[in-house]
Amino acid sequence: MFRSRKIPSVGLAIYFGLCFVLALYFAFASVQGDYGLFRRVEVDTEAARLRAELAELRDDIAMLRNNTRRLSDDYLDLDLLDEQARDILGLVRSDEVVLR
Repeated sequence: MFRSRKIPSVGLAIYFGLCFVLALYFAFASVQGDYGLFRRVEVDTEAARLRAELAELRDDIAMLRNNTRRLSDDYLDLDLLDEQARDILGLVRSDEVVLR
């Protein structure tokens, strides 16, 4: 008439143990894996660095376009032309003193 309580079977213990191990694995993968939290932080940091580099390169391009326009046939900046000639060709005026 009375049924005695049984101790949980070994299969149930294995089932819960397997579930626990899988939960640990997925928790570890979500933090350390290829698509985990640490990788996300690395990607965000690299994206910010590349955005800063892109802004710097855009500034350089704007400066070069400005210099190109200033040396064009339509608009000639004599001061820039003089500066470029001195820098590239090593020209010096006769009234200047060169210190080495």
